Amino acid sequence: MVAVSEASEVSSENTYDRTKELEEFDETKAGVKGLVDSGVVKVPRIFYNSHDVRLHLHEAMSIQSHSHDQIPLSFPIIDLKEFITDNKDSSQRKEVVDQIRKASETWGFFQITNHGIPISILDEMLQGARRFFEQDIELKKPLYSRDFTNRRVLYNSKFNLYSSSSAEWRDTLGCIMSPPPLHPEELPPVCRDILMEYNKQVQSLGNALFELLSESLGLSNKHLIDMGCTNGHSLTCHYYPACPEPELTIGNSEHADSSFLTILLQDQIGGLQILHQNQWTNVRPTPGALVVNIGNLLQLISNGRFKSIVHRVLANKIGPRLSVACFFSTGFLPHTRIYGPIKELLSEHNPPIYRETTVKEFTLYGNNKGRNGISKLEHFKL
Repeated sequence: MVAVSEASEVSSENTYDRTKELEEFDETKAGVKGLVDSGVVKVPRIFYNSHDVRLHLHEAMSIQSHSHDQIPLSFPIIDLKEFITDNKDSSQRKEVVDQIRKASETWGFFQITNHGIPISILDEMLQGARRFFEQDIELKKPLYSRDFTNRRVLYNSKFNLYSSSSAEWRDTLGCIMSPPPLHPEELPPVCRDILMEYNKQVQSLGNALFELLSESLGLSNKHLIDMGCTNGHSLTCHYYPACPEPELTIGNSEHADSSFLTILLQDQIGGLQILHQNQWTNVRPTPGALVVNIGNLLQLISNGRFKSIVHRVLANKIGPRLSVACFFSTGFLPHTRIYGPIKELLSEHNPPIYRETTVKEFTLYGNNKGRNGISKLEHFKL
């Protein structure tokens, strides 16, 4: 019996042509949603993710066997109501700055409530993303590409599908919103208006957060903005279909963002996890809240004071899960501005730990390196 099983496994290995299967999947331009719509009941092998799945299963077994020892972690939730509604010299400002500083130094992630973006716009943004992914495939195909060098709006299942160790259980719509400002006609008609409105709202929120982050570092409130941290940004909509075998794959493999800052809108399904104190911690959706996380570039210029944390998204039998991420980065700008640890933060007792680089160099290195479990920042350490 064992011999037959082993023979079957060997036969399967001999007949599996990963490149061919990737090409066949890619050529459909239908993404993961196309697989689900076709009635697939087994996850194709190109989606097997041994690294994240192994961690996922180990974690599940650990929680099951030691559930009585688990102490819930208090994920930071910061209320911006006083900061957003009152003048910026209010007595609440220092408290908000202190909360953001603590969260950025210890978690690298936090949720914000009363952030000023109406719930109706958040809901419509998620619905707009759903409309795009669930429209007829022939309407999406013209945008199917991985070439951000020649187009600013594109759709695919994974930007590095062929170079990564596995495909991931999601589809993505990416839009480089600035600079220069993206012309509305370049956006898909089915979600054009809400993308433009949400972009305006989240850009304003980003400016406010960079002011608070600057103060959290003990700098003038415009310091990070004056450095150009808000000069470029993109919107990325993710669609995670229900998965028949979520234990075999991953929605978004573990990684840390290359941006200065990321603002994430997620629905109520959940699945986002961060690696905090060497254990995966769920970022449970909070109605009306947005998730904020520090990116690699902000960790670099803060000389390691703010932390860019590894995170992932699990596949789920429930779906589709929808999310919209706004990445603040200047990676798409043509200029060659040099970024390094902020000089005002350095001293004899706090020397620079990273070398200077351009965002272009940093981004290209990250894209070429791929997701191998090693932080991009290691390459830039002195």
